[in-house]
Amino acid sequence: MRFIHLADLHLGKRVCEMSMLDDQTYILDQILQLVQEHRADAVLIAGDVYDRPVPPPEAVAVLDRFLTRLQAQGVACLLIPGNHDSDERLAFGARLLDGAGVYLAPVFDGTVRTVTLRDAWGDVQFTLLPFLRPAQVRRYFPDVEPGDYEGAVRAVLETVPAAPDARRVLLAHQFVTARGVAPERCESELASVGTLDNVDVSAFDGFDYVALGHIHGPQRIGRDTVRYAGSPLKFSFSEVHHKKSVPLVTLGAKGQVEIERLPLTPQRDLREIRGALDDLLHPEPGAKTDDYLHITLTDEAVLDAMNKVRTVYPNTLRLDFDNTLTRQTGTPELENRPALRAPFELFSEFYEKQNGQPMDADMQALVRTMLDEMGEGNA
Repeated sequence: MRFIHLADLHLGKRVCEMSMLDDQTYILDQILQLVQEHRADAVLIAGDVYDRPVPPPEAVAVLDRFLTRLQAQGVACLLIPGNHDSDERLAFGARLLDGAGVYLAPVFDGTVRTVTLRDAWGDVQFTLLPFLRPAQVRRYFPDVEPGDYEGAVRAVLETVPAAPDARRVLLAHQFVTARGVAPERCESELASVGTLDNVDVSAFDGFDYVALGHIHGPQRIGRDTVRYAGSPLKFSFSEVHHKKSVPLVTLGAKGQVEIERLPLTPQRDLREIRGALDDLLHPEPGAKTDDYLHITLTDEAVLDAMNKVRTVYPNTLRLDFDNTLTRQTGTPELENRPALRAPFELFSEFYEKQNGQPMDADMQALVRTMLDEMGEGNA
């Protein structure tokens, strides 16, 4: 069986207030071409399908178009919600969509859905594990400790039955580490990935392939067959060095797994360039000037700089200066956003300033439980 692993589509995403929907449609069309070219049997989407729980109608239409075209090709699609998604909205119509080969993770009720597909080698069991917070799991597994993401995931996975000879694939959307080594992260994830919400890769022992979402840089975790697909597009300037791709996974007989990374080429790249204004306004012939850009000007002073650079680079999203004045004063960017910080970190800092001492272990556990119950424990 051959499938393509996707994650972190973030449909409806805006970068520096610029809508990415046109670019997302373009990259999904490219993925559809890869599906056809490589004769994939299925597509896996490991969470963060949308960028927010209530997506704009245009984003829903983009997903609808993608799923419809997959169904027309006879390709199955298996999909789970991530921390940016609404479980209830994403699961709507699940029973009807089953008949079209689109398999959705239901709202978590203490059990996890497993979908079985067959090929020449027999059964492949796809376990659809939605993004889980400990507060959700404790309702059904009271022994799970507050804030214990790994304990929550392990408790749930222990309930999943498995045929001993079947090949097993897991879709999951969690922050996974390998013996304490964290995956490479970037700025766009800092608001949704904490520091104590990790799940060790050993929790997924027994699965032949683990299709992860949550981290935007494509990478393996612990072993080749536990992998973050990464987002198909760059969503922040901290991702400029990412080489976006999708894993093509081929399952042979039990224990035989081949993985090939298929590169993706965006309609418009997200890049950083720097130089004097006059040089930048005269790019080399053939230079791509419609990319999404962070431009750093080295001039000492430029009036109306943003409008001037946009005459050549219309999709400039951020502009700043690197000159004598900024090196002395640290003048901020013209388009700048404060770094996003996790709620627990912000509350911890506030508590220490108010009380003159850090929170003790009991207070930390209480705060984490409250944040989990509000749905903010990982955001």
